[in-house]
Amino acid sequence: MDIDLARTWVQAIAAAVDQHKDHLTQLDSAIGDADHGINMQRGFSAATAALAGLEPDTVGAVLVKTGTTLISTVGGASGPLYGGAFRAIGKPLDAPTVTPGQFAAALADGLASVRKLGAAAPGDKTMIDAYAPALAAFQQQVDAGADLAAAALAAADAAENGMRATTPMQARKGRASYLGARSIGHQDPGATSTALIFRALAETAVAR
Repeated sequence: MDIDLARTWVQAIAAAVDQHKDHLTQLDSAIGDADHGINMQRGFSAATAALAGLEPDTVGAVLVKTGTTLISTVGGASGPLYGGAFRAIGKPLDAPTVTPGQFAAALADGLASVRKLGAAAPGDKTMIDAYAPALAAFQQQVDAGADLAAAALAAADAAENGMRATTPMQARKGRASYLGARSIGHQDPGATSTALIFRALAETAVAR
């Protein structure tokens, strides 16, 4: 992972969110406030614009700037959760190039940030249900000696499996938890946008 790849990853997330904005909104309309797609599009569009005027000297600078921008532009709980995650991922990556192992450790910091702020765990029908298996798959690949592209592909597949697995769950955290059993049968929008983020990472890394 280098500075250019980090910037391209954020641009790819923005493009994916823009493409899937209506789908995210439809998912959120069933169990949330129907604003997840709009909020995520606003945030990542703003992040792309912020990075266009930035000359970062580390990978972390790209991701911290992305996180700070998300916090200030994304409404609801998503801003602090996603923004905090990107800030946590970026903080330890204080070099122009980082290894897959260093990036895996940073992704773990991002998950820890989400869990601390949202007080959620796997099975609660949140973004963690996509993030946690993605991180586990990424780390497994890194431990086996895989490069960034292979690890990111495994993470994206795991995130999408985790995303789909939220459908039969009953929400125990967030706005959807107010619905109780009525949240069952709906895919979680946060897990869906998290899967988009990991798929964007995989596609960006493979393209390199």
